[in-house]
Amino acid sequence: MSSIAAPAPLQQSCGAGAISFIGNAVGSILGGITGASQSAKGAQQAANTQAAAADKAIAEARDARLANQQLQSPFVDAGSKAIAQQMSMIGLNGTAQQQDSMNALLAGPEYTTGVRQGEEAILQNAAATGGLRGGNVNNSLANFRADLLANTFNNQFQRVGQISSLGQNAAAGVGNAGIQTGQLIGQQLTQQGAAIAGGQIAKGNLVSNNFNTMAQVAGTIAGF
Repeated sequence: MSSIAAPAPLQQSCGAGAISFIGNAVGSILGGITGASQSAKGAQQAANTQAAAADKAIAEARDARLANQQLQSPFVDAGSKAIAQQMSMIGLNGTAQQQDSMNALLAGPEYTTGVRQGEEAILQNAAATGGLRGGNVNNSLANFRADLLANTFNNQFQRVGQISSLGQNAAAGVGNAGIQTGQLIGQQLTQQGAAIAGGQIAKGNLVSNNFNTMAQVAGTIAGF
């Protein structure tokens, strides 16, 4: 028995329908590829933008830290010199430097002026009371110099101590600013790494999805 062939118009109709279906399917799949590509491209651009913003934030933080160090530098330097002077005054830098500190006090204007004015006052008072040649005057002069030197030492030590405290506070401020800047930079680097990784993942997913989609296209065509 001979097979009955479908009429030519029916064959043409079936062939046209199949071609149309394949075309629609392939078009839909390729459209999905295009959309995925645009989405991945957008994700990559967003990642690059976020990474660039993190770079700017890091640069600003470093500039601010440097500016703070420069502003505090005079106070830190003065504090370092002041504490070194305090150490010399009490002998922590050796007896030679301690003696140099005492000699500087003895030759300084605060002590020499105080000696001159104080001794003149003692002598004037003794002359007014008729006791210029008495032993009490000599004792007063001797004790006056010793007391004045002790007071000058204490005053100088306290003044230098105030400067060393300023230096300590300035150094602590620089240290705290450095810690805060380090934390900020760490946060920005973490965000930057996450952004870059997100862009790379999006790109990788695009390649994988496109491969799978092309396999679907091939399977669709092979099915017809």
